Amino acid sequence: MKYLLIFLFLLVIVVISITLGAHNDQTVTFNYLLAQGDYRVSTLLAVLFATGFILGWVICGLFYLRVRLSLGRAQRKIKRLEQQIEPAAAVTPPAASYDVSKE
Repeated sequence: MKYLLIFLFLLVIVVISITLGAHNDQTVTFNYLLAQGDYRVSTLLAVLFATGFILGWVICGLFYLRVRLSLGRAQRKIKRLEQQIEPAAAVTPPAASYDVSKE
């Protein structure tokens, strides 16, 4: 359900950007870091939206990868500690019961 809502949200954003781009055929001068160029508003809007979308996914993917790697390390550490505990638990003798009679 959550993924369906995210997909619908993204679909609405894409439809809105396409609609805005289709109604804006004017040319604008876009100054970027190294140069400048004349682009149609629709093309500029689509390129910047796609760039932001891809950049956002890359950044989120890197954070997700970092979390997954730390989780894997933690699980390996837990497994190693459990293996160290098992032999120690097997070596300890059971508690001896002494019969104490009341005489």
